[in-house]
Amino acid sequence: MNDNVNILRIIRGTTVDGPGFRTSIYFAGCRHRCPGCHNPQSWDFNAGKTMGIDEILEVIEEEDYDVTLTGGDPLYNPDFVICLADRIHSLGHNIWLYTGFTWEEILNSHALYDAVSHIDVIVDSPFVLSQRDPDLAFRGSSNQRIIDVAQSIKKGGINLWRRE
Repeated sequence: MNDNVNILRIIRGTTVDGPGFRTSIYFAGCRHRCPGCHNPQSWDFNAGKTMGIDEILEVIEEEDYDVTLTGGDPLYNPDFVICLADRIHSLGHNIWLYTGFTWEEILNSHALYDAVSHIDVIVDSPFVLSQRDPDLAFRGSSNQRIIDVAQSIKKGGINLWRRE
């Protein structure tokens, strides 16, 4: 496993990347290259600052908010996501992850499935400009799904996350 990844930025106390106040970690690198992407600077895998898990955890511990992994696409670094997620969970935080991969693609990839199984909720699928809807909570286009990972794995089918 690579002990470091490139991080574009870490946003503290955001409320747009999942419920409540969150620390959002923006990974560098994305091959989906969705037309209309709100963050095209995240496509470059060499952008941002190289960071290790301990350095990222320092920020998370300072803020003490739940965490969102976004980007770019964190799933291009599945082993790093597993290690980071395990450490975040040990601090008692909920984890959301945004990915351009679909749930079905994730199920067909051992590496992606392993990474996602360490996450609480994913927002899957690429952004589709023709399905853009600014009124949707926590997603940009109507094709994207907010998936409760544990329940989906348990039930063997997609279980959508519901706000409590």
